[in-house]
Amino acid sequence: MYSYNIIQWLFFFYFYCFFGWCFESTFVSIKSKRLVNRGFMRGPFLPLYGCGAIMMLVASMPFQDSVILTYIAGCIGATALEYVTGVTMEALFKVRYWDYSNKKFNFQGHICLSSSLAWGLLTILMTKVVHKPIEQFVMAIPRNILGVVTLLLTVYIAADFALSFKAAMDLRNILIKMQRVREEMERMQRRLDVIIAFNNQEKEQKRQERELKMDELVEELEQKFHSLKENIQNTPGAYMDSVKDEIAELRGRFGLYMENRRQYKELLGGFKRDMIRNNPGMISRKFKDSLEDLKNIVMEKMSK
Repeated sequence: MYSYNIIQWLFFFYFYCFFGWCFESTFVSIKSKRLVNRGFMRGPFLPLYGCGAIMMLVASMPFQDSVILTYIAGCIGATALEYVTGVTMEALFKVRYWDYSNKKFNFQGHICLSSSLAWGLLTILMTKVVHKPIEQFVMAIPRNILGVVTLLLTVYIAADFALSFKAAMDLRNILIKMQRVREEMERMQRRLDVIIAFNNQEKEQKRQERELKMDELVEELEQKFHSLKENIQNTPGAYMDSVKDEIAELRGRFGLYMENRRQYKELLGGFKRDMIRNNPGMISRKFKDSLEDLKNIVMEKMSK
């Protein structure tokens, strides 16, 4: 049984947060062929790994003499932690920082069988191999020094988490606003299609039912407004005054939406930009198109 005080438990948590960051950042950097500061926070800490490590130690405590029970406890405990964390983060931030939807035997994309089985193996590795030398190292540190180091880490990590949390909430708000702009433009596109069809313009044009990227949607709307402007100038009698007024009103709203979109893009700086860049697998079911738009904006800024 582990008999640590609160300072020691906290230090173990921070250590495994850092260890997890080293592991995942190295893996993702090699895969992406560029340096990636992986994770939710800006500093070199991944809280999910720290929580997972502490959970493995706690869940396996009653079963230290049985490898099989340790494995089962690790599978159940870590899977529950991963599911609760995934659901909570998606509810708060409207995005997923990991997704298993493309894997077999997954549940809601938050957990999957292969991951759960791996958690069990990692629990055995943690309790039987990894943690023992770490425990010896921590126990050898004088208590007053360990207390000071842990206090400094607590202040730093708490500040980092608070800033990262705010950035994630700001990113969520930008996603919501960008999605509203997109939905308004899609409604505008459908209304322009009706106006064009009603006035017998572009008779042979068949609108493709497909999802457009934001830049494609903007380009298509600009083309429609340009086409309607030319048609009104060439055949002004073909359009009722009410239709002309509606087109003018739609054109004004389009300009306003474009200005709003430009402002939202300018808000995508600092922590929010890094959060998207450092989590290339980030997805959003509800705001899929808007998130892809933001990812493209970040990629454009990186290439400049």
